[in-house]
Amino acid sequence: KEGKMEDNNGNQEREYIRRHHKHELERENQCSTTLVKHINAPVHIVWSLVRRFDEPQKYKPFISRCVVKGNMEIGTVREVDVRSGLPATRSTERLELLDDNEHILSIRIVGGDHRLKNYSSIISLHPETIEGGRIGTLVIESFVVDVPEGNTKDETCYFVEALIKCNLKSLADISERLAVQDRTGGFP
Repeated sequence: KEGKMEDNNGNQEREYIRRHHKHELERENQCSTTLVKHINAPVHIVWSLVRRFDEPQKYKPFISRCVVKGNMEIGTVREVDVRSGLPATRSTERLELLDDNEHILSIRIVGGDHRLKNYSSIISLHPETIEGGRIGTLVIESFVVDVPEGNTKDETCYFVEALIKCNLKSLADISERLAVQDRTGGFP
């Protein structure tokens, strides 16, 4: 039974990616990747963090501050301050999609003092059954970005993937801690 569930999960993953994570490479000097993370917490808990376009620092460890200009609708812009240690201090990002029914968030970077030009990302959340019959969340995040002059596609993708993996690990840690609190009715 478990092997079949894995096959179905793999097929389901591919279907979610096909349906929600289409990035058209508009230029030859772009790269794109899709990352997957399984989180031992229900979708509503994970989504409560992801959907907060106005508070990405809740789970993104490289963001120190965020100021939103607008009403949390498509086109809303946020100014993000980046923690030291990265080759940037700020980023200007626009909300492209926020779908509370399908659990999809998409952003586009429109400015800042970094090298991520024409960057856009999509993150989608999907319920899944995990060990013991509990409900978990399959998180899929994909991006497309220009390859900066002087870098290779591999270097660019590796850098962005490392940031996203760090964000997804933090998202998993925080969500799983909240799920335990939710199940036990308080702090563990």
